[in-house]
Amino acid sequence: MLPEEHLLTPVPDPDGTPFWTYTARRELRVQHCASCAEPRFPPRPCCPRCQSFDSEWRRTTGRGRIWSYVVPHPPLLPAYAARAPYNVAVVELADAPRVRLVGNVVTAPDAPLDSLDPARLRIGAPVRVVFTETDGGLTVPRWLLERP
Repeated sequence: MLPEEHLLTPVPDPDGTPFWTYTARRELRVQHCASCAEPRFPPRPCCPRCQSFDSEWRRTTGRGRIWSYVVPHPPLLPAYAARAPYNVAVVELADAPRVRLVGNVVTAPDAPLDSLDPARLRIGAPVRVVFTETDGGLTVPRWLLERP
């Protein structure tokens, strides 16, 4: 297996830095407009609804459902070949339904990307967030099936 630095890793930007600060605390928070309460992801300086620049980060329940997923065959990047088959899921948050996060559904927070049999994935399946730290020190959200 190749070292983790060969895998795709998020690169925090100034707008998204608070998201990564909260994930390091094992909290899933989403940026909301402080004027109209519209949730927004990815984070950005201006509300797309009312154009306010005032925002706040609200904690979520960390629960959602699989909105979509893919199991790459073959993996598009060589560093992922040893991890195949693995999944990449789009999760719609229960308490912010217009917010969808991309991540992996796994069997445990630190389980390998290929730990879940892809046949167990279903659109609409309930999931909950867990967190794992990458070799680079960034804490990323992952997802567990609610009913394994």
